[in-house]
Amino acid sequence: MTTIQDVAALAGVSVSSVSNVLNGRTDRLGRDTLQRVQDAIRELNYRPNLVARQLKTGYAPLIGLLVPSTANPMFGELAVHVEAAARDAHGFRVLLGNTHRDRQQESRTFDDLISLGVRGVILASSRTDEDHLDAAIARGLAVVSYDRGGDGDTRSRIDHVSPDNTLAARLAVEHLARHGHRRLALVTPDVKTVSRTLKRQGFLSAAAQAGLAAHAQVLEGATGSGYGDSNLADEGYAMAGRIAAMKDRPTGIIAINDMMALGLMAGLHRAGLAVPDDVSVVGMDNLVMTAYANPPLTTVEMPSADMARAMVAMVVERLARPDLPAREVLFQPRLIERQSVGAPPPATPPRPASPAPARARGAAASPRAAARSPRKTSA
Repeated sequence: MTTIQDVAALAGVSVSSVSNVLNGRTDRLGRDTLQRVQDAIRELNYRPNLVARQLKTGYAPLIGLLVPSTANPMFGELAVHVEAAARDAHGFRVLLGNTHRDRQQESRTFDDLISLGVRGVILASSRTDEDHLDAAIARGLAVVSYDRGGDGDTRSRIDHVSPDNTLAARLAVEHLARHGHRRLALVTPDVKTVSRTLKRQGFLSAAAQAGLAAHAQVLEGATGSGYGDSNLADEGYAMAGRIAAMKDRPTGIIAINDMMALGLMAGLHRAGLAVPDDVSVVGMDNLVMTAYANPPLTTVEMPSADMARAMVAMVVERLARPDLPAREVLFQPRLIERQSVGAPPPATPPRPASPAPARARGAAASPRAAARSPRKTSA
């Protein structure tokens, strides 16, 4: 069985240097030394005894990743990138949990992770406040918050990594404006998060700068209890019925993310409207599936792989240096042009929308909701 001494001998370093790499204490190691140790670990296929390490150090080489719901493929893609960065660059494994944006669930999961010996966690898309993190940090948990943004307080010990959500919305508005659209809408769930609020602000600001403020509107989908990230496509589908029935409906629509955009396009088609001939649609995230939608979806790409690597590195560094001042890193999105955006239709009376099945609040029922509904049979 390969031992830590074997790794040290192959890399030409001390056992303590290998131990530092395995435990994330790499800030004092030279780049060449770190590379030799990592190469030796891979060549020898070395797997340290996690139980023994936890008994010795008090923590396990694990990082927690808490996301609202992996039912949203965006968080699934993020998890893949975080796992790869933690494993390949730092020798850590990842424990994944779904919190559904519930701060009590997040707090309970922090307690579970600490009891398992986990000392670093990446928290994705928490609600608008972070007060509940203080108790976990006081117990030694290193926290990086994703897609939320900091408050500028460097005395805090919470690091933040986010895409520039304001810029993302601006890129979408400017793209629609270049194609001649003058009636714009942003569709979003009514559940508020920091990132959604920033996208809303970016949308309204960009529309105003383009001289389109009078015809720019934010349309919120009514969500109920338990109706969140796993239902975003359903929500977009339902909102399409409302939009199709509008007298002066928008010709260019930006969805808060790709899942809503995909549901929206399906709902518009069901209502008898063509994308992009009648309505143009832009999403945000650049999920893999968006390139294969019909039509392929124009979207704003968030650099999830780059952000994942940054978050893992920040967690590992804070484990080694817990007194570091808070840091915030903002990543730049970019527009991915596909076929869901075209010129607005001629200024003619709106074509009538096809009747669609109704559901609560008069919105169109989604395909998934219809599949769940009981069928009526004649006696």
